[in-house]
Amino acid sequence: MPSADTIAAIATSPGRGGVGVVRVSGGGVEALMFGILGKALEPRTATLCRFFDEAGGAIDFGIALYFRSPHSYTGEDVLELQGHGGRVVLNMLLERCVALGARLAEPGEFTRRAFLNDKIDLAQAESVADLIDAATQRAARSAVSSLQGEFSKRIHGLVSALVNLRMLVEATLDFPEEDLDYLEANDAAGQLEEIRAHLKSVMDAARQGNMLRAGVHVVLAGRPNVGKSSLLNRLAGDEVAIVTEIPGTTRDVIRQSIEVEGVPMHIIDTAGLRESDDPVEKIGIERTRQAIGKSDLILYLADSVTGLGDEDGKILADLPDLPKVIVYNKIDLTGALPGIAEDEAVYLSAKTGEGVDLLKRKLLERVSWQPLGEDQFMARQRHVSALADAEACLARAQADVQPEIFAEDLRLAQAALSNITGEFSSEDLLGEIFSRFCIGK
Repeated sequence: MPSADTIAAIATSPGRGGVGVVRVSGGGVEALMFGILGKALEPRTATLCRFFDEAGGAIDFGIALYFRSPHSYTGEDVLELQGHGGRVVLNMLLERCVALGARLAEPGEFTRRAFLNDKIDLAQAESVADLIDAATQRAARSAVSSLQGEFSKRIHGLVSALVNLRMLVEATLDFPEEDLDYLEANDAAGQLEEIRAHLKSVMDAARQGNMLRAGVHVVLAGRPNVGKSSLLNRLAGDEVAIVTEIPGTTRDVIRQSIEVEGVPMHIIDTAGLRESDDPVEKIGIERTRQAIGKSDLILYLADSVTGLGDEDGKILADLPDLPKVIVYNKIDLTGALPGIAEDEAVYLSAKTGEGVDLLKRKLLERVSWQPLGEDQFMARQRHVSALADAEACLARAQADVQPEIFAEDLRLAQAALSNITGEFSSEDLLGEIFSRFCIGK
């Protein structure tokens, strides 16, 4: 259903480029097309045109594409003007669209209209932004999988199974004297068990997908001068942190993103943890503690020459209850071989690189990364939370088979799942999601 108003935006990134695109969508596209091009276009046919200003002069020339409703990205009439990629000429073209009755599009408004016009569901809409923001090839492929409906297909399968079970339960509510026998005869408990097993597999995949999207935040912690900055440089493959023999060289938090088997990891180097009277170093240590509190995983570095001492023990005892990997650095000074000990500690040399691959493998293990291959889809934290809510409802249903309570828990589980695809999403949620999109998409 075409919207009453027409929106327009520059759909290509800011800056210079060989090609720039202005996108227009809405009920006024045909009139606007005549105003800019001076003619009608054959739908879905690339046409070389001049783009005219109000006086009939040429703003630019390039390719124009017209998509007639409902066969377009938004489900409305859409016009795409592909001209030269300078900001001035694109802004002139956009201003011409506004003069002809369009308004400037809000962030994500094109994709929001696609969702509202049933071209895509909400999970697919979110995957558009995730594909644009993908930090690794694996993340991009997973976003494409979600955009093509892999995640939505899993959710629809769960909802369909819940609907069938709800129909069975609802049928018993009119005949309370026979309800339990009827549920047992139709194996309601077995159906619920199958649904929970399917839900668990989707939850596991969603956690992996969320990890691909958001990445893993890893903090390097430890006493001063144990090699945290050297390890950051080794993992990053670049000299991103200053390394000296002077303890306390790192005074502030340094962040660097890397990729480990397609998983984005945000490595955070921090000031060494110790008592200090230096006011600048004390600020750095406080920032270290704040970074640790927000991390997903702590890499605690120790010197393999001296091992873990009493001070290390005190620091480790004060760290939050998060997954940890103990790393003994500087094995190049001890002659020890790189490896993983029985206590899961990793022995390596940040200076030579020996054992760093073992550390990367241990990082993936500690965050429970299990690649699912081509079926991996992208997911967000709200999806993971919705799946957890659905699981909690189904667990309650399994614990209490009184038909009325059973039916209500099944309904709540279905509502939680449908929130993922947007069937029961509030306007506030939609506004929050689409406001994070880039303009023009």
